[in-house]
Amino acid sequence: MIKYRRPKRKRDSTIALINVVFLMLIFFLITGTLAPPLDPDLELVNTSELEGREPPNALVLHKDGTLTFQGIPTDPETHMLGRRSEPVRIVPDRQAPGPRLIEVTGALRRLGATSVLVVTEKALE
Repeated sequence: MIKYRRPKRKRDSTIALINVVFLMLIFFLITGTLAPPLDPDLELVNTSELEGREPPNALVLHKDGTLTFQGIPTDPETHMLGRRSEPVRIVPDRQAPGPRLIEVTGALRRLGATSVLVVTEKALE
């Protein structure tokens, strides 16, 4: 007598996929709560009405592409005279052309600045 064999059913792989997604969800929920939230009674300082001033030892790149240091017009070569191997800070205007900023930072690095730091505004919103 010939026995009838049932064909083997292929296991459905969606169960394993659901398990992996569920474990990832739990992982991200747990890791997302490691940093304690801000105190709900805390009110942050509003600095929108403060007058912005550049740091006293920083170059200022204006929106027309000119550079000033402490209110005096300058260029990278003049600024780096006697300031070899120092970090340089640049405060660019929001409307300053990007290629000009790259040009100035490259010139400062070639003239001996150890690093060029671009000072920006940081918002907490």
